[in-house]
Amino acid sequence: MTGAGSGIAEAGKVLWVDAANGAAGDMLLAALLDAGADLARVRAALDGLAVEEVRLSLEEVRRHGFRAARVRVDVPDTGVHRRLADILGILDAGGLQAPVRAFAAEVFGRLAEAEGRVHGIPAAQVHFHEVGALDAITDVVACATALHDLDLLGRAGRVVAPVAVGSGVVTAAHGRIPVPAPAVLELLTAAGAPLAAHPGRLEMCTPTGAALLCELATGWGPPPACTPLAVGVGAGTADPATHANILRVLIGESSRNTERCASAALHRVDATIDDLDPRVWPDLLVGLRGIGALDAWCTPALTHKGRPAQVLSALVTTERLDLVCGYVFEQTTTLGVRVSDLTRRSLPRDQVRVTVGGFDVSVKRGILDGRIVTVQPEYDDVVEAARRSGRPISALIDEARALGGITKSRATANTSQLPSQVPCDAEADAETQEKPRRDNSGSRSDRANSRVRDNRPG
Repeated sequence: MTGAGSGIAEAGKVLWVDAANGAAGDMLLAALLDAGADLARVRAALDGLAVEEVRLSLEEVRRHGFRAARVRVDVPDTGVHRRLADILGILDAGGLQAPVRAFAAEVFGRLAEAEGRVHGIPAAQVHFHEVGALDAITDVVACATALHDLDLLGRAGRVVAPVAVGSGVVTAAHGRIPVPAPAVLELLTAAGAPLAAHPGRLEMCTPTGAALLCELATGWGPPPACTPLAVGVGAGTADPATHANILRVLIGESSRNTERCASAALHRVDATIDDLDPRVWPDLLVGLRGIGALDAWCTPALTHKGRPAQVLSALVTTERLDLVCGYVFEQTTTLGVRVSDLTRRSLPRDQVRVTVGGFDVSVKRGILDGRIVTVQPEYDDVVEAARRSGRPISALIDEARALGGITKSRATANTSQLPSQVPCDAEADAETQEKPRRDNSGSRSDRANSRVRDNRPG
């Protein structure tokens, strides 16, 4: 997580989402429509889905004196249960534009994984129940369509402010559950999202809202440097006495920057350790990345009295510095850490999906002066494709690199123009954090367990 807006490689669209008062799918959708997205195109996208009839309307409301747009989503309670595979099938058959379909699929993958972790089951066994499933499909597909209509998918930079999640309890399908909902915390933690303190004692961020923010964010923080083009304000259903229940979006045009690479001020945390059980190291590095370190690694060293040791290093933002230092103290035997300031420069990058061995593989690409200079397939995707196709891993890597070098960015599932803020595989870029992976062959999130339309903020 880095400060947004530094080192955008070329002029282009940027989005900032102000979630300081929470987020829900319909709040984000209302804000995007208020900022200029075409309601007719959103409705047309929903009409193409093979689901029950959904009615979408837009109205103007007031929240603590502020004008805002509010979306009304009317969905029938049909009792239909859908798994993730069912929803992905609906998206595939819905005639959606490729970036819209890909974005929506990734959001549902995040939801299924988060609910799976909450309930202790594989994502493939998680259910989306009744109205919750159709409600989520509507929110996600509508938001993806609005983002695409505003030219905010693809290579646009998308920055999200710290997210308010609320507190207290809500009643859902499994009874009373704490706020923030467990799935919300799983989603935001996996994405390394910063939380904002807030006095509101209600559910301020829904699982669908959290999944949308985590998927669209290429960075977290204040508004990026840009020329503002449009502002949108979306209202939630509730109108609490404590705050204006609104979500804001700012759409801008980034200024052309003479820098060829993005620049970010970071910290490096080092500790030299010679007495840690070697079996601990792999899980320790995974844990550091899991709590928000942009990268973590070990370097062999020879210390006093000729003792072999490891120098543990972690690259972190200012916001995560104390958390990472505390984690090192708790999980290792060290009595001290060294903290140094540094500046990271990184290439603009995007991410495309190609088909090798009959299976989708995600490919990250580094861009310099408008040229693709590095092409790196996601290794786990390649391994899975090799396992299922019976072809050699090395052959599929070469094929994915060749295809990734010619695939156009506008067909990508998740691209970014803010390289210092894109979560990427640490094996491909030693200075970036791995973006959580999802198994899209599985099931769906039990969204109704975490979010009820009448109690949601949006």
